[in-house]
Amino acid sequence: MNSILIKKTFLLLLFTSYYTNISAQSKSVLWYKQPAEFFEESLVLGNGKMGATVFGGANSDKIYLNDITLWSGEPVNANMSPDAYKNIPAIREALQNENYKLAEELNKKVQGKNSESYAPLGTLEINNSEKGKAVNYHRELDLSNAISKISYEMAGIKYTREYFVSAPDKVMIIKLTVDQKGALNFDINLKSLLQSNVEVRNNILILRGSAPIHENAGYNVLPKYLNLKDRGTKFTGLVQIKKTDGTVTSSRETLTLKDATEAIIFVSVATSFNGFDKNPASEGLDDVSIALQNLNNAYAKAFDKLKESHIADYQKFFNRVNLDLGKTTAPDLPTDERLLRYADGNEDKNLEILYFNFGRYLLISSSRTLGVPANLQGLWNPHLSPPWSSNYTMNINLEENYWLAENTNLSEMHLSLLSFIKNLSVTGKVTAKTFYGVDKGWAAAHNSDIWAMTNPVGQFGKEDPMWACWPMAQAWLSTHIWEHYTFTQDLAYLKKEGYPLMKGAAEFCLGWLVTDKNGNLITSPSTSPENQYKLADGFVGATLYGGTADLAMIRECFDKTIKASKVLNTDAGFRKELETALSKLHPYQIGKKGNLQEWYFDWEDNEPKHRHQSHLFGLFPGDHITPLKTPDLAEASKKTLEIKGDETTGWSKGWRINLWARLWDGNRAYKMYRELLRYVDPDGKKTDKPRRGGGTYPNLFDAHPPFQIDGNFGGAAAVAEMLVQSDENEIRLLPALPDAWSEGSVKGICTRGGFEIEMNWNNKKPEKVIVSSKNGGKTTLVLGDKKQEIVLKKGEKLEVKF
Repeated sequence: MNSILIKKTFLLLLFTSYYTNISAQSKSVLWYKQPAEFFEESLVLGNGKMGATVFGGANSDKIYLNDITLWSGEPVNANMSPDAYKNIPAIREALQNENYKLAEELNKKVQGKNSESYAPLGTLEINNSEKGKAVNYHRELDLSNAISKISYEMAGIKYTREYFVSAPDKVMIIKLTVDQKGALNFDINLKSLLQSNVEVRNNILILRGSAPIHENAGYNVLPKYLNLKDRGTKFTGLVQIKKTDGTVTSSRETLTLKDATEAIIFVSVATSFNGFDKNPASEGLDDVSIALQNLNNAYAKAFDKLKESHIADYQKFFNRVNLDLGKTTAPDLPTDERLLRYADGNEDKNLEILYFNFGRYLLISSSRTLGVPANLQGLWNPHLSPPWSSNYTMNINLEENYWLAENTNLSEMHLSLLSFIKNLSVTGKVTAKTFYGVDKGWAAAHNSDIWAMTNPVGQFGKEDPMWACWPMAQAWLSTHIWEHYTFTQDLAYLKKEGYPLMKGAAEFCLGWLVTDKNGNLITSPSTSPENQYKLADGFVGATLYGGTADLAMIRECFDKTIKASKVLNTDAGFRKELETALSKLHPYQIGKKGNLQEWYFDWEDNEPKHRHQSHLFGLFPGDHITPLKTPDLAEASKKTLEIKGDETTGWSKGWRINLWARLWDGNRAYKMYRELLRYVDPDGKKTDKPRRGGGTYPNLFDAHPPFQIDGNFGGAAAVAEMLVQSDENEIRLLPALPDAWSEGSVKGICTRGGFEIEMNWNNKKPEKVIVSSKNGGKTTLVLGDKKQEIVLKKGEKLEVKF
């Protein structure tokens, strides 16, 4: 072999090796060698309203369908308990007398109804006429274009399917092909767990039904509520086959395609939901017309055009951020095997990036409907009675869903939550008066639903105050409004929409505070979400006064509302009230163990390693506790986390990673990030493996367990928090960079002040940093003990060297 040929051969091998290596450790593709058997193995698609869960079976393919606006219930009667507030003085008196047992019982009198439930729309099945054993099977979800594909061979024929849910065209598209002419033969059927009817008209498969009008306290839909007519949210699902050859026929409930080579299936869904305050039956949208119009519009377009517009729409969001963590030696493995290998302690940097990218993908796919944010399962629910009603749990879970919205450059996805907060403020004004006796502002509690329910839950006194009695959701949610402003610098939004909501939340907090025996302001009654204290006499309870979590959230609410009023140069008198109240709040206390006290007194926790850490709110997602400004409180927060340990549920682990990042401990944050990616078997799979809390299912869904999407979002947000942290005046670079990520690059991370960061680093030090400004402004870049002030005009970029 001559030298030129040897050189060409070497270069070809090098080129092939390079691209094989890139494919082997994909940062954007989930792939598997077998179809999904369980929900936690499936691949999910969504356009922010319509969701699809794809199993990818060869002989029979199952696809769960969802619409984010399909819930049980009707507009809530916010005035359900007009005299509930009359119990507050007795609770306060019991607490003043240190009679916690009595206070606990009395607190149950300040409870209302439970939330409604997110409902599954239906299941689409594609059944191949030819049955056999599939070989060379491949199933994938490409996060770079939001397209899922499967391919396999059966009886010498190669089958392929391609799936996507289009936001611009508002339908799901499935393209099926075979490599032998006329070899494509299948049936389609559509069914629902809800009350419904199925029929075929003009070769369109039609599913029509309605959601139940009520879900009971046990998270189970009672049969009597399934069968009510002329009540509840209506829904429609339509399926049509667009063939290039072959023949479409139908029976009463089935579509059939015979002797085709290629086919495109169109799926359109809609509901009658017309807003949180509109009766979906008598004032609802025409779901049939909407579904049919979307179907007809899409059906008239060529497949390539549909795919092109879908990809362009999706990538304008997804492509804003790019993360690289340096070289990887991980082998080419399917995602489920990759997770198992990683759980053994092996390196796979691109799996860590894949999880981050998957979090951003999920938010784009589940949060594009105004007034209807991503719920506990995002968009994807197959259950008639989903865990915790798949509702909006507002003592952490709903908020955690949106921690990555601003800093990972998905601000538009935040709007679903922000518009929902406006809905809450309407019902919350009534709740503030009737449940708490506060005449100004608005309140919200532990749970909500699509109807913007704000009352404390608990089925009117039947459930435990430790989770049912908590009136601080408005304080927490109001901080999202300020976050949106400070990242986007959208002054018009702050003035017109945001500030009035923030003011209303702060007004309620002002009206809810009382004075303790030391002259400080506290809340009474109070609970710390889902946690309990244990007194020396053995009493275990949740009701107290002056809970640290309440006061932490009020501090943050007041602080941000004060800042907003200054930015808008408005409400000077009200601002002064807030500043005075802020200065009088009961101060943080450090306990005998060096921990940040969760309770007003230095009591023991009933469960020291409890999953909630609400009293650390000021460290994250708040920002009034920092290692630099409040070192004692930061150290006490660290001690609290050490006592709690690292073993916890999925969403909680996501929160703790962010907390460790805010403590600038990158290696501890990274340790827990690795644990968040610990492999967990699907819920329905029989296994001898122990089921520990917190981990990742084969399809990268967060294992609470069961599946809750908040851990995905919290974990993804934490990656950005490890790389860049900011406030209104400073941007801190690589504040919690772990040793494992000693080299890398990131582009598109956003910061408060309206800036965007691009940087690469080596040996844990930045080599190049480019800062761009969306609206112009000044900030200070911080790297360790080095600082550099920069001033940029709108749209201007600056490369900074340290």
